[in-house]
Amino acid sequence: MDRKSKTVALGGIFGALNLLTLFGAAYVQTNTLFFYGASSLFVSFVIVEAGIGAGWLFYGATTLLAFLLLPDKPAVLPYAVFFGLYGLVKYYTESLKRPVPEYILKGAFLALAAAALYLLYTRLFARVIVSVIPLQYLILPAILVFYIYDYLYTRFLSFYIHKFVRKA
Repeated sequence: MDRKSKTVALGGIFGALNLLTLFGAAYVQTNTLFFYGASSLFVSFVIVEAGIGAGWLFYGATTLLAFLLLPDKPAVLPYAVFFGLYGLVKYYTESLKRPVPEYILKGAFLALAAAALYLLYTRLFARVIVSVIPLQYLILPAILVFYIYDYLYTRFLSFYIHKFVRKA
């Protein structure tokens, strides 16, 4: 199988798996964050297999397909604004090869994505975000959970590279 055919086939398989995880996030009442987190990995898998340009194309195509296929449009927003983009942000920040700026940039991305999601949900979809704990007290735990997510993301990506990517 030539390289282009392999890339297209993998893109299709990863795209289908990505959409399945997004359907899971939208319709399974528990483990929603697990499904969103799993959906974010596929962008990085595409980047590993076919490069950053293919990663951008994959993100765009899966976001568009999710908006077209999922009846619950607000359920696509976490993927479109944060989880889908995270593999791309991770690629660019980690190419700096300097841990402190990487973590600062990733944290800034988290803050921007959270603010964008809050504004989209409250303004565009007129949804009220109800929390037992005031939102300002959730910032520090969210940052901690985010860095744990980043660590686990890196572990899963390393596992994929070592177990599934062919050495030339």
